[in-house]
Amino acid sequence: MKIPVSVAIITQNEEKNIEEALESVKDFEEIIVVDSFSEDRTIEICKKYTDKIFQKQWSGFAKQKQYAIDKATFTWVLVLDADERLTEALKAEIIEKLKHDDAVGYFIPRKNFFLGKWIKHSGWWPDYTLRFFRKDRGKMEERAVHERITIEGKTGYFREPLLHFTYRSIEGFIDKMQRYSTLSAIDIVQKNPSKRKIFTKMIFTPFFTFFKMFILRLGFLDGIRGFILAIFYSFYSFLKYAKAWEKIWK
Repeated sequence: MKIPVSVAIITQNEEKNIEEALESVKDFEEIIVVDSFSEDRTIEICKKYTDKIFQKQWSGFAKQKQYAIDKATFTWVLVLDADERLTEALKAEIIEKLKHDDAVGYFIPRKNFFLGKWIKHSGWWPDYTLRFFRKDRGKMEERAVHERITIEGKTGYFREPLLHFTYRSIEGFIDKMQRYSTLSAIDIVQKNPSKRKIFTKMIFTPFFTFFKMFILRLGFLDGIRGFILAIFYSFYSFLKYAKAWEKIWK
C-alpha cells in the first residue's frame, strides 16, 4: 500500500542525483517533477518513476517549487530536493504523522554530507527544515535564494532525519557558491540598504562567520572538512555583500 502523500521535486540537469532521490520515494502515491528543460538524462530517469512530469522555464527556486506544490492532488505534500534521500525510518514516521496529525506542518532534521562525510557540527546539524505540510496551509515564501515554506497553523518536528548529499566536490561547492551569492546579493539590494552598511558587513561578516562556524559551533570537531566549510562560508559572506555593493555602486 503506497503512502498517500504528494512528493514535489524540481530538477535541472540532475541525472547524477535524481534516481536515488526518486528511488527513496517510489512508495509514495504521487511524485511530481517540475523540470527546467534539462539537457541530460534527467527526464528519461524520472519517467521510470512517474508520469507527472512538467517542464517550466526557470523562474527561481520559490516559484518553481510552488508550481510543483500546486500540481499536488493529495492533502499532504513533501518537498524534496534532488540531492536528498528518505530513509525507511523517516517514511515510517511520516505514516505515523498521517495517522495522528496534531500539526499542519513539520520540520525535518537533515543529515548534511560534505565530501562524503556527515558534518555533525559547524551549525549543520540538526538543520531543521520545514518540508512536510498540508497543501492548504503552506506555501513557498517569495525569495531569490534560501527559499522556505511558510505555514498557517501549528508546526511540529520529526525525529528521523532526511539525508542530504550536498557538495560532493570542492568544485561543486564553488559553483553553487557563485550562483547563490549572486541571488543573495539581489535579496540584499531589494532591502535598499546604504552603501556604508553593505561595506561594513562586507568587512566584518566574513570574520564573524568563520569564528561562529569553526569555534562557537564546534566546526573544529569536523576536522579538515569543518575548516574548509568555515573558510568557504566566510568567503561566501564576503562575496554576497561585495556583489550587492557592486550592484548599488553601478
